[in-house]
Amino acid sequence: MKKHVATAILAAAVALVAGGASSPAPVTIKVGYGGSLCEGPLHIAIEKGFFREEGLEAEAVRLAPGTNFEAISTGKIDASFGLLATLIQPLSNGLPIKIVTGLHTGCDKLLVPKGKGIEKLADLKGKRIGVPSLTSSPIMFAKRGLAAAGVGVGDRNLEVEFAVFTNPELPLALEKGAIDAIAANDPVAAKAALEYDLDIILDSARDEPYKYQYCCAAYVSADLAADNPDAAARYARAMQKASAWIQSNQDETAKIQVEKNYVPGDPVFNASVLKTFNYIPSARRAYEGFSVAAEELKQIGILGESVDIAFLADNSFVFLPGVKD
Repeated sequence: MKKHVATAILAAAVALVAGGASSPAPVTIKVGYGGSLCEGPLHIAIEKGFFREEGLEAEAVRLAPGTNFEAISTGKIDASFGLLATLIQPLSNGLPIKIVTGLHTGCDKLLVPKGKGIEKLADLKGKRIGVPSLTSSPIMFAKRGLAAAGVGVGDRNLEVEFAVFTNPELPLALEKGAIDAIAANDPVAAKAALEYDLDIILDSARDEPYKYQYCCAAYVSADLAADNPDAAARYARAMQKASAWIQSNQDETAKIQVEKNYVPGDPVFNASVLKTFNYIPSARRAYEGFSVAAEELKQIGILGESVDIAFLADNSFVFLPGVKD
């Protein structure tokens, strides 16, 4: 008994020397980011001190587009931020990550030019749709919406064509008639709608049932979740705090993102886009949205028929202490 008491006293003394008995011991993690508007929770967690508040030293690692999975699989980063729909298929193939919380809804849009006879999703049958990549969130969102409208999007019943263009090229290709519609993330989508006077026929921020489903989520490496769940929990809590802060401070968030060179563009316009998102973080609601999206992806052939959705969801999430359901 005396030995345990002495150990406890020593631990308390060490904590006091380190900065206070109630302060968590600092942990350093590397967090990957790409510089998109919806990564606001990461930017704000750094700039407003939410990581420090949780006892984390977060080293932000800027990654080239599409390299997050490689970076976390090879140990270059410990945590990151991603579009929930883009995580599902890689997770079914063994991507070594654990999702720790959903962060916000919104992000994806499907746009068409005015006066071309495309007024609803079913009108896109036989049309060509521009996307930023064949594994991106916009194409996953477009396929889900089109399938729900009765348009074939699977390999066996494909009734649309998807063509890849860079984000700057998408509205130009639409204007020149190379494609009939574009599927894109915000702020690219919102900016294109404004500058090229496009109609938005599907919007994940406003249209049911998508407006209730999480677009973006925070995740950690499977190794971090297993070896240091405390650090994973600190990361999740900091990201949740930052997300909740953004919900009431979109104007300041957009200003910080531009001034600190996280995101390009006009802060006023960027803030108008952020205001269409719903930054109410939740681990449980992200889990539920993941299962819904995964089931739809399975039905349209993106996930194999043998995939057990319940098992995939349970294996893809980790619920940590102090992280809001």
